[in-house]
Amino acid sequence: MKLFPAIDLYNGCAVRLYKGDYTQMTVYSEAPVSVALTMRDAGATCLHLVDLEGARDGGTPNAETVKKIVQATGMFVELGGGIRSMEVVDTYLSLGVSRVILGTAAVTDPAFLDAAIAKHGERIAVGVDIKDGKVAIKGWRESSPYTPDEFFSLLCKKGVRTVICTDISKDGAMIGTNRAMYAELAARYPSLAIIASGGVSSLDDISALNQLNIEGAIIGKAYYIGAIDLTQALSIVRNEKGAQAI
Repeated sequence: MKLFPAIDLYNGCAVRLYKGDYTQMTVYSEAPVSVALTMRDAGATCLHLVDLEGARDGGTPNAETVKKIVQATGMFVELGGGIRSMEVVDTYLSLGVSRVILGTAAVTDPAFLDAAIAKHGERIAVGVDIKDGKVAIKGWRESSPYTPDEFFSLLCKKGVRTVICTDISKDGAMIGTNRAMYAELAARYPSLAIIASGGVSSLDDISALNQLNIEGAIIGKAYYIGAIDLTQALSIVRNEKGAQAI
């Protein structure tokens, strides 16, 4: 399993939201490049970036910060937030981002998802954010008509390889991740590389997820408040199921 420490970007800073609520934002650092380098120095090889302004408003408002992180770290970087056109996809990939994540657009614009997969293949991932039994869109502010099962089945048919799945009720709440949901999804959709996101709060969560047949796990708030030591988490992954690799 791969570990993806997360950096959520807003106005050039590293921040965290509580359950996706922009009114409940904590700024952890005004120097996200330094945050990324610290994560790399702890042994991480992957990063998960989110442009929160992009997710809410569209565009690439934090593109320059993303570029600096990619160039400074040399890490495998996946990025989501406001990726709603091929122009934005191409912009981020040209900056050296390894994989982009389509969220709202994957739900509302299936033709765009098809075109992105056709052009960039496995460099296109899809974010599936689950709230109250539905796939949420537009920065988690609205619900789509899709249930998770309906949408996962559709993604399989479209040839999507990687899915970042978030249980919004767990995100930033420090109450543990939804282990049962990820175990069920991994068993039901073996063709998908599933990355767990939301509520990964302890080394015990890391160990439990590492025993599932999933691709990876994202560590957010727990890293910033010191609940998860990244070096220890990486050690658990390596010792239990082999070395982390892309």
